[in-house]
Amino acid sequence: MTEIKSAQGGIVRIADEVLAVIAGTAAMEAEGVAALVGSRKNRARGVTVAVKAHNVVLGIALSVKAGKKLQEVSREVQQRVKSAIETMTGLNVSAVNVNVVV
Repeated sequence: MTEIKSAQGGIVRIADEVLAVIAGTAAMEAEGVAALVGSRKNRARGVTVAVKAHNVVLGIALSVKAGKKLQEVSREVQQRVKSAIETMTGLNVSAVNVNVVV
């Protein structure tokens, strides 16, 4: 669970599962992603989250549609996930590691 002090004096707590769902949803929006590995309907499966001092490191396991370039799909996933997490939470994403599997 990540705690963020708000400007109003309170604390906002964000569960790692919430970060995983945001990341999974953003990854699935990238063109060429077939599925998150371990995912059927749960967008958090196939996503690992590590948070240290407001820096987030994400791991995403996915499969890519046939005929798509792995490097291009992976780069788009990284960009979308980083943008979504940073925009929605205000946390810094230091790495999005993409593992492409069959």
